[in-house]
Amino acid sequence: MASVFATRRRYTARRFKWWNMIVYVVLSLGAVVMVVPMYWTIAASLMTRAEAIATRWVPTQPQFQNYFDAWEQAKFSEYFVNSVIITTISVSGIVIFSTLAAYAFARMDFVGKDFLFALLLATIFIPEMVLLLPNFLTVTWLGRIGPIPWIDNWPALTIPFMGNVFSIFLLRQFFSQIPHDLFDAAKIDGAGHLRFLTSVVLPLSKAPLMTIIIFAFIGAWNALAWPLLVTNSPDWRPIAVGLTNFLDEEQQRVHLQMAGAVVTMVPVLLIYFFTQKQFTEGIALSGLKG
Repeated sequence: MASVFATRRRYTARRFKWWNMIVYVVLSLGAVVMVVPMYWTIAASLMTRAEAIATRWVPTQPQFQNYFDAWEQAKFSEYFVNSVIITTISVSGIVIFSTLAAYAFARMDFVGKDFLFALLLATIFIPEMVLLLPNFLTVTWLGRIGPIPWIDNWPALTIPFMGNVFSIFLLRQFFSQIPHDLFDAAKIDGAGHLRFLTSVVLPLSKAPLMTIIIFAFIGAWNALAWPLLVTNSPDWRPIAVGLTNFLDEEQQRVHLQMAGAVVTMVPVLLIYFFTQKQFTEGIALSGLKG
């Protein structure tokens, strides 16, 4: 009997070893697929035009002047300011409204709560491009009846996306894990839902909050299709639109195009590098049972 168990253990260990090797190979290939395009983008941004067209992998001498030339020729200064304003408003709105909605679904009882939450989650499966037309008609109508125009202005670029379903779901999952005893203790001290949210729930929810901030930042910073639809001039167009225009105008200047692409990537990479710990913790905690 002992020999049977020993043989089974050796077979299981050998099978586990081969399975690990397969997993490592697949992950390594995935890493290569993700890293190589980014590396070439950065490398090409430091090359001369001839080197970039020849698809070389290493620049002979780094051409840092490419970044200054791309910044000036693509007029990134105006687009960059627009993106900062749009992203700030969008992220602030998503954090505020998602937090309030998630707390209501997680900690408050009202008629139809489960049905409304299920209906809200169902909208995740609707492709984003399908929603462009109804959202466009909505912001056009609101601009006509409101005190300020929405089209070609910041409201159309920010307000329609402040009710983010994924952010609500992520925060709701985390808020549901907070013990009810904490709320009972807060009620004894005279605290209501709003004070409990601001004094207890939010300080305990730094990881998921940082996660939705990162996702909201990336979504607002990289927005392209929607800004092209609701803007008619460069006055409120973000940096992604500016990069697209630059690519169309400078078709043969690959080195400057890659420099412009790197400029648009830098803010996203910086915010991730400074918050990656909270980001990974927030993703892990979102899988807890709610």
